[in-house]
Order: sequence, then structure tokens, then C-alpha cells
Amino acid sequence: LLVVALLAGWLAGGVAIALPASAHATLVSTDPADGARLDSVPGEVTLEFSEGVSLGAGYARVLAADGERVDTGAAAVQGSVLTIPLRDGLGDDGYLVTYRVISADSHPISGAYSFVVGDGELVPTAGAGAEDPTDPVVTAALPAARWLGYAGLALAVGVPVLALLCWPEGWASDRLRRLAGWGAAAVAVSALLSFLLQGPYSAGTGLGSVLDPSLLSATGSSVGGWTLLARAVLAGALVLALRPVWRRGTAPSPAETAGAGVLTLGLVVATAAIGHPVAGSWPGLAVVVATVHAAGMAVWLGGLAGLLAVVLRPTTPGEELAEVLTPWSRLAFGAVVALVVTGTVQAVREVGSPTALFATTYGWVLIAKLILVAVLLAAAGVSRVWVQQRLGVRHARPGGRRTLTAHAFAAAGGGPGAGTGEPAVEDAVEEAAGLRGRLQSEGAVEHMPALRRSVLVEFAVAPVVLALSAV
Repeated sequence: LLVVALLAGWLAGGVAIALPASAHATLVSTDPADGARLDSVPGEVTLEFSEGVSLGAGYARVLAADGERVDTGAAAVQGSVLTIPLRDGLGDDGYLVTYRVISADSHPISGAYSFVVGDGELVPTAGAGAEDPTDPVVTAALPAARWLGYAGLALAVGVPVLALLCWPEGWASDRLRRLAGWGAAAVAVSALLSFLLQGPYSAGTGLGSVLDPSLLSATGSSVGGWTLLARAVLAGALVLALRPVWRRGTAPSPAETAGAGVLTLGLVVATAAIGHPVAGSWPGLAVVVATVHAAGMAVWLGGLAGLLAVVLRPTTPGEELAEVLTPWSRLAFGAVVALVVTGTVQAVREVGSPTALFATTYGWVLIAKLILVAVLLAAAGVSRVWVQQRLGVRHARPGGRRTLTAHAFAAAGGGPGAGTGEPAVEDAVEEAAGLRGRLQSEGAVEHMPALRRSVLVEFAVAPVVLALSAV
């Protein structure tokens, strides 16, 4: 209902006001204006953007018609306004303003425009090297690094959550321990790769400059750079915090759970608090929404990985299947609900209007992601129905009672003491419930290949969804 309400309001508002997709900062105004003809040279040039920007590893300069720089080299940014002071003693000429700044979501924005003073001629912007293209290798490497981080977050967070909430015996599994460790390592590697690539991405250079001290310094002095480094540190700290638990093979103590929980929360926040959520309107709320979104993804997909690796195997006893899958079904359902609701909020905030959904590349990538998410949800629905049917999980009745098949012990209903709560009746009920549980467990093992197929569909589509998210 909440998703429907959000979409209805978005569609209603979008029909009246067609806002552009708010993926990056855009140039709002300039002084002097593009193509303006002035009587004298201004003391400075100012550019205003739609959101806060920074110079970072970028640049801002003004060139004369002969290509010589005429700015003082002391460009500065205050919020969303970029100021470029000009040298004294400049005469009539055409002037070209070129810039490459970093938007609040860490994406570089480049462009150029020109103006004229006195009898000078307008300098064309085409072919002036004003819009520096991002190196194609860097362009491909950054989403690949982000994808590695998303997949690693799912394993580093989702696998321990599966063991903590659904399968205490899983702490003794070497396979789950390795999955969680590999996930944390992937998060750390992804963060460090993203940190190294951000400099060339901002400056418009290639991979050869990843170790350029000036670019590393520019990235390290930015909020985004600190967030990436914090993510790598938190991933390593989470591994160290859980190492005694995995070695011991038993559930963590309350103190260990609290410590790992704080590190996990920090890791998820460090994943969410970068890029689009920190830019635009209501960044605080957007970061909270993105954090819940990332946590829901990690719990769901990481849990699926753990199930496929250890639980959904032909040798798993039926009782163990029931022990793990019953709480997992509820946990996964909650994670998916959180994922869908927060994803809808994010889409409405980022895209801005239904028109932009179909008129921008960002919108079309989002549509492709939503189609695949629908496939994921369909497969997840099949898995959930399987658990309900094979393991007897039903919706609770009012008052918290669950339905229980009565025909197995109906014969006891007509005897002495029926309905009076006598021990004989209670024993019969317990025996019938135990028989029902054994039959369900045996049936679950027999039909487990069907569940494994639906979970495999979920797990196969998920990496593609994460790739589209990274793009």
C-alpha cells in the first residue's frame, strides 16, 4: 500500500511538473552569461550549479583566444558557486571558460562556454578540449569495483545474519566462515580500488595516474574518499570481531553480537553514504533510506548464498531444513519488503518525474533493473510458498495462534476428558504434532530440488541486478 501511494503521488505530481532526473549536478547560471558581449573585462567569472560541487582533482580556467590562460589560478568553490578570478590588464578579446568539477555524488561535471569583451570575436567551444571525456577503462573499472563491493557486502553481512537469526549451528560451518571472510575481503578491495580510481575519474585521466600523489591527495581530502577508506577499515574490523566466534563454532555472546552489530551498521552506512544519497534534497533522509536498502539487499542475497552453499544440499536432514528455512522465510520476507519500499523512495527521489524515467539513460537503466527485480520477487515468492506448503508455515491467526491440522488426532476428541485439557489429550496432541512435523520434514527433503531451483533463479539474477545498480 505504501509503494502504491508513493507511486500514485509521484505520477500525479510528475504530470504537472516534468522534472529532470537528478543524477548529477547541472550548471544553472554563469556570470558573464554564455555568448555575452561586455564593454570591459570582469574581475572574476562565476558559475552556479544545482548542488554543491568541489574542484578536487578537476580544474576551472579561463583562456584567451590564443589559448593562453588568463585566470589567476586561484579558483574556489563556495557551496554550489564556483568563482574564477581573472588577471588584471586584460584587453578586448574572446574568452573561453572551461571547467571540470566534482558534484556532491562524486561524479565529474565538465563543460565550457565563451564570452566576448569589446571588439573581440567569440571563441568556439567545439574542439577546444573543454569537455574532457572520462577514460573508457576508468569508466568501466569503477562500476566493476562497486559491483564487487555490493556482492561482498551481501556475503559479509548476510551470511552472519543467517547464522545468528536462523541457524545457530551454522557458526561451526567452515564454508559459511569462508563466504563471510571472502565477502569482507571483497568489500575492502572494492573500497580501495574505488579510492584509487576516483582521482583519474575526477581528473579525466587514465589508469596510469592512479598513484599520482596529487590525485590521491585530492581524493583523500574529500568526504567520499574518507568514506571509502572507512568502509575498508570496517570490513577488516568485522572479520576480526567475528573470528573468535567462527573458530569457536558456537553462537556469539551478547557482547560479541553487539560489537559485530555496530561494525555491521557502520559498514552498511559507509556503503550507502556516498554517491546519489548524499546529493540533492533531504540528504539525511536519503542516506537512511539507502542504508535500509543496502541492509535489505545484504540480508536477502547473503542469506541465499549461505542456503545454497550449506543448507540446500541432498544430505541435509529434514529436521534441519525446517529449523533453518522457517525463520529464514520470515527474515527474507521482511528484507524484501524493506528493499521494495526503500527502492521506490529512492527511484522517486532520483528520477524526479515519470517523463525522466523514459527520457534519460538513468531512467532506462532503472527500468531494466526493475524488470529483473520483478523476476527476483517471482522466484522468491515461489520459494516462500514452498516453505509454507512443505514445512507447514501458515499465517498466524488473531491472538498469535497458528493453524494445526486436527484430523491426525480427531479420534481423541470423542473420548473421556475431550476438550478438558487432561494429560492424555495433551499427549495425543503433542504426538500428532510431532508426527506431522516428521512427515513434513520427509516431504521437504523429497521435494527439495524444486526449492533449490527457485533459489538458484534468485541467486542467478541477483548479480545482474547488482551490476545495474553499480552502473
